[in-house]
Amino acid sequence: MKRFGIQRGDIDGFFGLFIDNLLQLLLIVTLGTFVCGLPAELMAATILPAAGVSILAGNLFYAWQARRLARQEGRDDVTALPYGINTVSLIAYIFLIMGPVYRQTGDVTLAWKAGLLACLFSGVIESLGAFVGGAVRKYTPRAALLSALAGVAITFISMGFVFQIFANPVVGVIPMVLIFLFYASRLRLPLSLPGGMVAVLVGVVLAWVMRGLGWYEFSPVPGAGHVGLHLPHPVIGELFSFMASPAGWAYLSVIIPMGLFNVIGSLQCLESAEAAGDRYETRPSLLMNGAGTIVGAFLGSPFPTTIYIGHPGWKAMGARQSYSTLNGIVTA
Repeated sequence: MKRFGIQRGDIDGFFGLFIDNLLQLLLIVTLGTFVCGLPAELMAATILPAAGVSILAGNLFYAWQARRLARQEGRDDVTALPYGINTVSLIAYIFLIMGPVYRQTGDVTLAWKAGLLACLFSGVIESLGAFVGGAVRKYTPRAALLSALAGVAITFISMGFVFQIFANPVVGVIPMVLIFLFYASRLRLPLSLPGGMVAVLVGVVLAWVMRGLGWYEFSPVPGAGHVGLHLPHPVIGELFSFMASPAGWAYLSVIIPMGLFNVIGSLQCLESAEAAGDRYETRPSLLMNGAGTIVGAFLGSPFPTTIYIGHPGWKAMGARQSYSTLNGIVTA
């Protein structure tokens, strides 16, 4: 696999990042259906394909960026920035913008368009932030950025999944123990199998066995019947027509702080990557963040994309650049 630039650590990193992105897509489907009333057809034919294109474009860019840095510095241990759907913005937009619009008007389409406007503004704010982010990063102490990053990681990302693991301990606890065993103790498996892949497979087998014994039931995924090829298509007309309505603009008090939060979060992730040994330029990194979000909004996704927390973890795992490319392609 090394002939194609794929190392063992890339396979491990791919499974970790892909499962993370997959969970965000499932979260979009579940919360979008039950909180905002988004129909399965809209989800399958418009929102998910748009998110897939956004994720693909960002991952390819950050993989290229990492390869360029590796060539410039003559190193073979450069790890690409992880990238995907912004978890915090996803939850905020559903519960604080799209959900309220749907409850007030009963109009699913209006709620979706309000999310598109929020996503577009988020991308614009992130793109503008690219031109001042370097100065913010230069004059802000690293400890200030990284301590806030740790708080976000524990509160908004880790704890939600921890609660889900212990809510379904029959299926969740053993894969969690395996993850700790493989990554904390650096245990190498026979045939150099990736630990992330083994943990996922064990969880899948456990779920099906427990289901057969009647001890576990799968949660239904809304819209699972709409499996098929759904190519992305632009919704620019719907987006700009909504700008003439006051409905979306009423939520600027949510949109602007979340956009600024995304800029600061991206700066924190860049600082985290530098602390791990990989210094990426601020402006192109944030511009890609903003561009990916804007493209997603124009294609119909109301959920911003962003650089992910966790670069040092993927780097310690041995992931380099190909894990990002694989994640983008498989997710799309």
